[in-house]
This record gives sequence, structure tokens and C-alpha cells, in this order.
Amino acid sequence: MSAEDYFLRGEMVLSLKHEYVAGHVYALSGGSMVHQRIARNFTRHAGNQLVGKLCEPTNSDFLVRVKLQDDEAMYYPDGMIICHPVRGDEQFTLAPSVILEVLSPSTRRTDEAQKYRDYPTLSSLQTYLLAETESATLTLYRREGESFRREVISGLEAILELPEVDVRLLLADLYQDVEIGE
Repeated sequence: MSAEDYFLRGEMVLSLKHEYVAGHVYALSGGSMVHQRIARNFTRHAGNQLVGKLCEPTNSDFLVRVKLQDDEAMYYPDGMIICHPVRGDEQFTLAPSVILEVLSPSTRRTDEAQKYRDYPTLSSLQTYLLAETESATLTLYRREGESFRREVISGLEAILELPEVDVRLLLADLYQDVEIGE
């Protein structure tokens, strides 16, 4: 299947969301309430800090399109921060600054392997965040030149600094209403 067929003939008319990777389409399952709370808290708390600024957060209803060597992929990250103007009728971005994926048993392998391989090819991407659901722990991959440096922050008192988008989040806010180990 071509990317155009996926997007125009499939994703725009189906009620179930799918991701597209190099000609293959994968149905997405719904996330747990813990998964939803972490993603929602990221969008809400980052959004509050971005009011009146160019950058804006998105949730899992907005696609990121990734150009691969010989093909492309389209993913629905759990959250993104985009720092370029986006028209109201656009369905995807090619240039997020921050991407968040909330890890779950069904998505962990894809988020840590396939998306970890694909997302850094986006020249705009500055930070890729992986949020655990069993503990208040984030694994960050921050751009340093052409590579990414791994960093782990944990504990409800920890602070997630995203200077590239002028956002600072307490993990207590990110994990608000989440019972650790739920």
C-alpha cells in the first residue's frame, strides 16, 4: 500500500486508527487509563506553558510523518510539541520538536526499537521521551549534534526540562492521578 492510499483512502475514513510503516498498516489498540492520564497530563501541562507562543502540543490524534531511506512511516505519538505554524486543516507534521510515547506492554518494543530508530531521522526532533507507567520514570533521548544522548529522570520530585520549547514539567504533574504500579 502506498502512503497516499493509507492516508486518503484509509485513515481519513476509518474509525479505527492505524500506523503506516514502509508499506504496512498496523491497527492501534486503545491505551489503558494510566496511559491516557500520562499523555493527557503532558499535553495539558505543556500546553499551559505554551499559551501565546509559537510552539503547541498535540495528542495522539495527530500524525507525524517520517521520511525513511526508501519509504516512509506515519505514527500517532502519544504527545508532541510542534514549533512551526500548522494550518487548522493539516493532519500531520514533518517537524516536531518533542515526541512523547507512553510505554505499555503492547507498545514498548515498537517505541523502544522501531520508533527509536525512525524518530531521530527527523531533523527538527530535539527530544524523544519514553514514559513508564509502572513508575514515575522518563527515558529521554536528547539531540547532541547528529546523535542522541540517553538520560533517565525519575521520582515525583524530579523535573523534566525541555529548554528547546521553553517547558518545565514536574514529574508529579506528569503523573498526576496515576497510582504508581497501578
